Amino acid sequence: MTKQAVWITHRLFTVNTMNSQQIAGSDEALQVPLQQHKHTKRWLGLTILTVIWICLVGIGMSSLWKYQTTPGETTETPKTWPADSMVQQNPNRPTLMMFAHPHCPCTQASISELALLMEHCSGQVDARVLFLKSSKFSTEWERTDLWSSATAIPGVTVIGDQDGSEAVRFRATTSGDVLLFDSNGQLLFHGGITGSRGHTGENAGRSAIESILISGKAETKQTFVFGCPLLGQNDACSKENQECRQQ
Repeated sequence: MTKQAVWITHRLFTVNTMNSQQIAGSDEALQVPLQQHKHTKRWLGLTILTVIWICLVGIGMSSLWKYQTTPGETTETPKTWPADSMVQQNPNRPTLMMFAHPHCPCTQASISELALLMEHCSGQVDARVLFLKSSKFSTEWERTDLWSSATAIPGVTVIGDQDGSEAVRFRATTSGDVLLFDSNGQLLFHGGITGSRGHTGENAGRSAIESILISGKAETKQTFVFGCPLLGQNDACSKENQECRQQ
């Protein structure tokens, strides 16, 4: 092989080596932005998922809050004790009437507040809790834990309200509805004794009743009632009662 041929061969080898190095360098240079792009996509995806999750949680919390703080239906209650009522009022002291749905978990809070009220005002009021007794269901349908809890409160008489006949007379529409009448049968208070659905604690209703019984006056004589519908289609199987069980 001549010197010229050797030189040409060496030159070609050098050029090919340089081209290979340049190509390899180009591949490495391309890999960096590709990795950065993948990282950016991953970060963007996580950010979007986080935003969606926060929005869903916010919507859920908002719905729950709205549900808990939305009062039940209210109607114009009788100003005097209904003459056709089968329940006898106490002629010697005020009579408190609470109407309750035996399958409404929200009402447990109302029963708990009633227990506190009776403790604070022992001997000053005659209390009755009337549980809806539906002829559509079994004989013991109304004998739930709520019934037992109410029965255990000193000074409280528990009564089964056949198909809500008394609730209709007193125009009670929401479980936990409370009416207080004086010894002459005049309405002193109407409303609920919880601050929101299914929650215990200081509230305007219980405070008002205690004030009336202790001092004879109160700043308010009517409050919202938070609970499930007392009467309605399918009774305990209504949509509101199903939602209440899930809380």
